[in-house]
Amino acid sequence: MGKILILYFSRTGNTRKMATAVAEGVARVSGMECRVKSTREAVAEDLTWCDGVAVGSPTNFGSIAWEMKKWWDEVPFDLWLKLDGKIGCAFSSSGGWGGGAELNCMTILTILMNYGLLVFGVTDYVGPKFTAHYGAVLAGEPRAEHELESCRRLGQRLAEFVAMHKEGRTDADPVRQIYPREPR
Repeated sequence: MGKILILYFSRTGNTRKMATAVAEGVARVSGMECRVKSTREAVAEDLTWCDGVAVGSPTNFGSIAWEMKKWWDEVPFDLWLKLDGKIGCAFSSSGGWGGGAELNCMTILTILMNYGLLVFGVTDYVGPKFTAHYGAVLAGEPRAEHELESCRRLGQRLAEFVAMHKEGRTDADPVRQIYPREPR
């Protein structure tokens, strides 16, 4: 059974709502266990438990919220060299479009890479001109179906990669599901 942690910080509730939608996407892939925890609840053992983690933070001045940065600076510090090969992705809400949400996702991905995680973006579109290349990003509260679907698709893709890479389930290969082609 694949294990997914969705770790988030939310001040207004928007990022928490995104985390819930990411969890809905994880549930689309059979055999996944999912924990959704805020930075106030999560402990280092949650990272050693999981095979994959989706990290969400509001965008503050074009970057990660200090509460999320503090969590990564302090909580898993002793896990250095123990998280290598886990799979990670990012999501962020911001006050408005152009507020730096993609930069925030890149910051989150950089933190995950520093801990040895493999990271990814989503290349397929969930609405006209709307994709999660660097992670799911929204301005404000997720309302529109394509906004919620970007979060769900991120969670689904994380679960597919965990199923494929950690459990050897080639049936979960997202590339073959989106772009069918001859076996390699």
